Amino acid sequence: MDEDVIVSAEWLDEHREDPDVVVVDVRDAWEYDGIGHVPGAVNVPFDSFRGGGEEGMLPPEDEWAALLGKYGVDGGTTLVAYDDTHGVFAARFLVTALLYGHDRLRLLDGDYSAWMQGHETSTESPDVEATEYTVERPADSPLVTLGDVEAALDDPEAVVVDTREPEEYAEGHIPGAVNLDWKEVVDEETRGLKARTTVSEIFASKGVTPEKRVVLYCNTARRISHTFVVLRWLGYDDVAFYEGSLTEWEAEGKPLESA
Repeated sequence: MDEDVIVSAEWLDEHREDPDVVVVDVRDAWEYDGIGHVPGAVNVPFDSFRGGGEEGMLPPEDEWAALLGKYGVDGGTTLVAYDDTHGVFAARFLVTALLYGHDRLRLLDGDYSAWMQGHETSTESPDVEATEYTVERPADSPLVTLGDVEAALDDPEAVVVDTREPEEYAEGHIPGAVNLDWKEVVDEETRGLKARTTVSEIFASKGVTPEKRVVLYCNTARRISHTFVVLRWLGYDDVAFYEGSLTEWEAEGKPLESA
């Protein structure tokens, strides 16, 4: 996942018919069918890959492989995902793919509401030839443990970021963590991201800079995922995230801090 991870509607319109591109709509089926979708997009509803087992919020590996294979995805496929919620659910799809070893990933800047303002839509489902998808996990994963979060708190070259809403952060957070609500980088008018320089300044104002190791946590995997994707788009190389809960933090006898 690199600085090209976020793409414009114009880029998607130009590439959506490429044979090695699969456009993925992660909205519910009734939205995909009833409201319409990007022409050629397949529907992979969020709940179909929403995990919650032993590995944070990841779905079982075999279920993920079957899901991607159903839609003709292989290792050389570029996955382009979108939703209708500023990209936060689509980002989770892409991060799940990344954690299971897929690295050709793109997120639509904006969402379906933004797309349909100036681009063609469809209610027809594409014909897809299924494949056998193989999961090949990367050697290095951005997923970290509770111990890694603790280590980052003691490391002057690292910063721990809470991606929840300010009210949640104020009620209780990991001591030393800074708060950056994922929606701070979203432009409500365009439904996409704010300008790259503006987003960089927002992160820098919280002490989150490219020179530091960044460790994210939240109470929902999708919000972590959105911030992770944005940081990679900005060129941050060392970004990790913890998918455990603050309940687990407290269960280890570690206190929370309130604002």
